[in-house]
Amino acid sequence: MSRSWSPRSRRRYAAPRPRSLWRKLMDYGLAIIILGLLILLAARLDRVETRQTKGAAVINDGDSITLGAERIRMRGIDAPEYTQTCRRNGADYACGTLARQSLVRLIAGRPVTCSGWQRDRYGRLLGDCKAGDTDLNRAQVEAGWAVAYGDFESEEAIARTAKVGIWAGTFDRPQDWRDSHHGEVVERKHGTLASIGDAVREIFRFW
Repeated sequence: MSRSWSPRSRRRYAAPRPRSLWRKLMDYGLAIIILGLLILLAARLDRVETRQTKGAAVINDGDSITLGAERIRMRGIDAPEYTQTCRRNGADYACGTLARQSLVRLIAGRPVTCSGWQRDRYGRLLGDCKAGDTDLNRAQVEAGWAVAYGDFESEEAIARTAKVGIWAGTFDRPQDWRDSHHGEVVERKHGTLASIGDAVREIFRFW
């Protein structure tokens, strides 16, 4: 059986309207800007490098130390603030002070080495720190004197189950405690988005 065809069944397509000169200039300008940013980014990437510092540590609190002139915030963990209190056996206790003492014991007077390439909004190096073979970041979470803050979730789970450190009682997570105490330093979690922001700041710091 043959099929009839009529010119009326032909679909009509409208020819695309030519872009205006202004639109063309806008497109070219945007392409040039993007290309320039990519070139700038490539030129700066080699300036972002891991920094390593070593020396006798001044322990500020349970997750921050000073090595020489370098202030270091231990990456991936969050310890109670030095003035923070927690609750155990129906009474408040100075968990912030104990968190610092835990870090003092872990370091045990040994030289500390910290390495990292990111900085937080306060200019502190976000460091992975060791004293001898002791991974200080990990050990603080394992001892129950710091919570996971973008890393070490499995270590936190073990400490919580064992009820060691702050997990032996009740406490406000350090971030929540800072948020509720006006005037205290408020920090961000060192997760993926924060890391991306820190990386961008680190690249353009060399501008």
